[in-house]
Amino acid sequence: MAVNELDRERAHVAALYARLDDMRLDEATRLAAVRAQGVGGNHQMRSERDAFARLHEDRLLQLREVDERLVFGRLRLADAGPRGDDPHSDDDSIRYIGRLGLRDENQQSLLLDWRAPQASAFYQATAATPLGVLARRHLIMREREVIRLEDEVFDARLLAAGSTGGQENEVQGEGALLAALSLERTGRMHDIVATIQAEQDRIIRSEMRGALVVQGGPGTGKTAVALHRAAYLLYTHRDRLGRAGVLIVGPSDAFMSYIESVLPSLGETGVVMQSLGELFPGVTATTDDAPAVAALKGSAEMAGLIARAVKSRQRVPAKPETVVVNGDRLVVQPAILAQAVAKAQASGKTHNEARVVFVSQALDRLTEQFVRQLRQAGRAIDDSDMSLLREDLRTSYDMRVVLNTAWMPLTAEKLVQDLYARPQWLAELTHRWPARQRALLQRPREAPFTISDVPLLDEAAEILGPMAVESDAGRHERDAQRRRDLENATQAIRNAGVEGIVSAEQLADNFSDSGDDASTTADRARSDRTWTFGHVVVDEAQELSPMQWRLLVRRSPMRSFTIVGDIAQASSLDAPSSWHAALDEQFSGRWELEELTVNYRTPAQIAREAERIARQHGLPITATKSVREGEWAIATSFADDAASLPASVVRAVRDDRAISTAGTLAVIAPVHLLEPVMTRLTDAFGADVGTGSRGLERPITVLTAHDAKGLEFDAVVLADPDALLAESPRGAAALYVAMTRPTQRLTLVRVAASERA
Repeated sequence: MAVNELDRERAHVAALYARLDDMRLDEATRLAAVRAQGVGGNHQMRSERDAFARLHEDRLLQLREVDERLVFGRLRLADAGPRGDDPHSDDDSIRYIGRLGLRDENQQSLLLDWRAPQASAFYQATAATPLGVLARRHLIMREREVIRLEDEVFDARLLAAGSTGGQENEVQGEGALLAALSLERTGRMHDIVATIQAEQDRIIRSEMRGALVVQGGPGTGKTAVALHRAAYLLYTHRDRLGRAGVLIVGPSDAFMSYIESVLPSLGETGVVMQSLGELFPGVTATTDDAPAVAALKGSAEMAGLIARAVKSRQRVPAKPETVVVNGDRLVVQPAILAQAVAKAQASGKTHNEARVVFVSQALDRLTEQFVRQLRQAGRAIDDSDMSLLREDLRTSYDMRVVLNTAWMPLTAEKLVQDLYARPQWLAELTHRWPARQRALLQRPREAPFTISDVPLLDEAAEILGPMAVESDAGRHERDAQRRRDLENATQAIRNAGVEGIVSAEQLADNFSDSGDDASTTADRARSDRTWTFGHVVVDEAQELSPMQWRLLVRRSPMRSFTIVGDIAQASSLDAPSSWHAALDEQFSGRWELEELTVNYRTPAQIAREAERIARQHGLPITATKSVREGEWAIATSFADDAASLPASVVRAVRDDRAISTAGTLAVIAPVHLLEPVMTRLTDAFGADVGTGSRGLERPITVLTAHDAKGLEFDAVVLADPDALLAESPRGAAALYVAMTRPTQRLTLVRVAASERA
């Protein structure tokens, strides 16, 4: 009795999982063996051991993360035929596609990584352009078991025979995609690697040169494309990006929580993921300023203000200062300090680095003056006393006050706090500003930093430089140690017999991070403000201010970016009207634009209404085509008045949950309604209700339109869309965002027209 296709695929997939389990066991065994090595007190050998251990740990983590998502597709190709008696298992024409590449003990390919060039036909082949593919099969999985097969047949002979491999199969075309779109949401984004469409695949596999802008309307998969492109680039440019790293930037904590599992599911665990409020080490900003304040802080003129603020802390005293050194009085003339300031400024170094030049120059001149003064007083001073007298001057309290007053060492945090908390100083720096504009920046020193402060802190840190300056001797020693590490890594690789598996650079990178202070490349990059990444992915990029773009370009001076967004969804007060307006200042026109035109998320009837309202308010939307009509029409309910609106929202949520209690539901409300709506929902549904990033784990999430950006839910209840429209000058964009979050159902809760009037 012939084995049917489903059973055959189950057997093959079981064999792939067996190989995966064997590889995990091998890696775990190697890791244990490496960790058990006794290397005595030799620091270099301990470093090599720990570096090899970390490589095995990374590989083991990668093998674990893909577990139930290992394999998802199969290609039958036209350019090869079967070998032996079994026309299936040893068939050169069959290629299995998965989230990770697998090989057998003889290094023969068992499973192609979806990013490999040979796998591209799985996403790009069509009936019109089959690319040598006879048939494409989607393996629908539940945990580790194949539960259904879906075939697309491109070869006329196979189609006529109704077969792709010996048994009759139903030809279902895009069934795998539509099934994925219909799945209930869980509060976390999942990868789309099994259902990437040709339009998306072309962008994902595009070359890494300069900046690529991916523009698309709601539901077109911009975020998914950006994350899969990051995974593809890491696979294709592993040597470069493995060392420099990839930075993923999103608009909010909720958004970062939503996407955090996508790249690990694709086998990539070393990426740095940060919200806009986390881009300055040591600061985690979760709230932002009022729109007018945020717009001012984000404007390019703030870069000039920060530069002037730093320059103003390099000042020559107006009159001589007298200092006491070991009982002797010394008059410090402004001219001496002026010369030292000029020398330091001419050095081209950052403020804190140049301060070392300033102090050295000032002490040299003042030591000479002090020696002359002591000799004139009849004191016997020879050349050997010069260094001691210089040190006496340097450590004198009075002298430290004089030098610090002229050129104070500063942190970025202190500079920005002083700027806001000292109105007179701010007025001196902004004397051409209107008083009302200047007043927007004033606040108490102890006020927490906001999201809009983060690029200002980074700008200040760039000009100020580090507080502790590495000496030339320290730099030479560091460079020498790097050379020794590379030599030792090369020898260690040769001794271990792993040439071609790991590079000397990879191993040497781990030498300095071994032992108790072990950290990954991502850990180091996250904590180092000066780290430059090999590639940066920016989501919801239409919201970024000029100051935020300045920060991000510092993170990747080569300007290797994937920039994702939709100009029509921009809601900030100073949002750009085009990508040219947003990017040309930093990228000098050297960027390419790709557009996504298919809406995979939003049901057609919801998309049509959202686009109608957007056009009515003049938003520059990108026209898209939804792939499906939804089962439910847009529902509308009315509150008698504004005071009863929270109760009406509760009723709307109950009505939706009567349709389905599974999946996720978001209540999106204007800012002023967030608290009363949250209170009434919590009273009604208890622990099922949450808000912010933690709320994504709950069945019901309460969010503002800003926090809902980039997220998707099975159902959305939109509280008072008219108030959301009127909430800000960019209210139409916020309403467009809110209306396009659901994958199934949308309910609008309005205030009765008579009451609104």
